Amino acid sequence: MTAGFYSPLPPAPSGVADYAAALLEELRRHGRVKVAPRRCDVALCHLGNNALHAAAYRRALESPSVVVLHDAVLNHFLLGQLGEEAYVEEFVYNYGEWHRALARDLWRARAGSGADSRYFRYPMLRRAVESARAVVVHNPAAAQALHRHAPKARIVEIPHLFRAPAPPGDVETARYRQALGVAPDTFLFGVFGYLRESKRLTTVLEVFAQVRREIPRAALLVAGRFVSSDLERAVAGLVAECGAIRRPFLSDHDFWLAARAVDACINLRYPAAGETSGIAIRLMGIGKPVVVTDSLEYQRFPEGACLRVPPGPAERDSLRAHVVLLSSVFGAAAAIGQRGAGHIAACHGVEQAGKRYWELLCECCS
Repeated sequence: MTAGFYSPLPPAPSGVADYAAALLEELRRHGRVKVAPRRCDVALCHLGNNALHAAAYRRALESPSVVVLHDAVLNHFLLGQLGEEAYVEEFVYNYGEWHRALARDLWRARAGSGADSRYFRYPMLRRAVESARAVVVHNPAAAQALHRHAPKARIVEIPHLFRAPAPPGDVETARYRQALGVAPDTFLFGVFGYLRESKRLTTVLEVFAQVRREIPRAALLVAGRFVSSDLERAVAGLVAECGAIRRPFLSDHDFWLAARAVDACINLRYPAAGETSGIAIRLMGIGKPVVVTDSLEYQRFPEGACLRVPPGPAERDSLRAHVVLLSSVFGAAAAIGQRGAGHIAACHGVEQAGKRYWELLCECCS
């Protein structure tokens, strides 16, 4: 059997690319896998909510494949791939003729799609998954969204994988913190990845502007690329007010260095897109406490393995309480990080994921 592998891969600036590279290496331990071949016995197509997945999306539509749904929302992807008429027709294909007017409204308002919950309520999954041989998801939220769009689809939940890195040494990590201007006794929080409205960056910065006055030893690193210049301009004053340390998109080496250097990670997502955050998995995997939005995406994480922030009116106060807890209570961060690392080791190992993917590909090839 030859499996075809269709996905963005490094150096594409995408968490899915890093995931795919780790999975590809592991799958090749089991059998023959080719990247984007013209022909194969079974295709594995990785889909996500940005333009990097265009080739994999086209391949998934050409013939029945095993689809990996990294995001359970493809609305933003289709906004970028289609013109107005094609987008409207695709929306009608998913939700019926009576939604045609809504589709036109969404097209006209697309500039605000990153923060508008309507685009997340209508993920537009049907065409990509209804004819798939199987659809892999990483969490119950994605499975639920998929079932609404394609109730007859074969849904297989495989937890997001974790491959342990070759960790930077203590000396290199200490030098990195020093280069950031972070004192040894400072508790450093980190926000990583693409910086978009749904990552609640405004709330995070506002909380830190308040906490900084009360707990001077708490600091914040914001590392990543803004997806919107409007958002970058909107938060510039808050970045300065809370004294946040800014770094652009990080290479893989620098990401792991920064991950080791921080004491905790803040990884909020709302509205959610049914994705399991690779950043959360990575940080938990190396024993860092992670603050996440309390949602179905993280239902499988046991209590005490992470810190949960409810979306909505209580978000700000809850995040502030967690920041104060982690930066003030001796041993709290280490205990939560240890429990998180134990969960990732038990449930998210790359070997486990690779074995399950290969078994699924073999089943779908027969």
